[in-house]
Amino acid sequence: MSVSPAEPRSVKPRTARPDLDPRGPRFGAAITAVLLLVVVFLSLTGASVAALLLLAGLAGLFAWGAFAGAGRHPYGIVFKKLVRPRLAPPAALENPAPPTFAQGVGLVVTLVGVVLGVAGIDPAVGVAAAAAFVAAFLNAVFDYCLGCQLYLLLLRAGALGGAGRAEAGR
Repeated sequence: MSVSPAEPRSVKPRTARPDLDPRGPRFGAAITAVLLLVVVFLSLTGASVAALLLLAGLAGLFAWGAFAGAGRHPYGIVFKKLVRPRLAPPAALENPAPPTFAQGVGLVVTLVGVVLGVAGIDPAVGVAAAAAFVAAFLNAVFDYCLGCQLYLLLLRAGALGGAGRAEAGR
């Protein structure tokens, strides 16, 4: 059955992603930081194939978080099932958009390292892993998310859509 242009289509509204416990992304950032440090170590010791494979795996995890959302990331699921039940409730929940955007930034950084590594530029694997490590370390240890800050900056500048200015002040 075709719908004529005059008839409005029934569009199923997108369900909003639930707010996140801010400790979940920090938990994931800690695991990611350790794995990225392993990539840097492997890269520096000449195990470039192992470093490239691990960075490719991390790029896959970043892709998962960027496309499925930070709350559906495997580390987030582990946090929700195993860690959060043992903690006191969080003081506040956070919007999942900035951590999800941060996952996309991590994806871009690690993907550049993977592509350059596959192209034969082995040092790029370690450099990309080191750059991503700095961001993951800052998030895990100091609760400072570089990707989230970039998200808010772009939102305030209006680069991420019209509704951004109101949401940026949240």
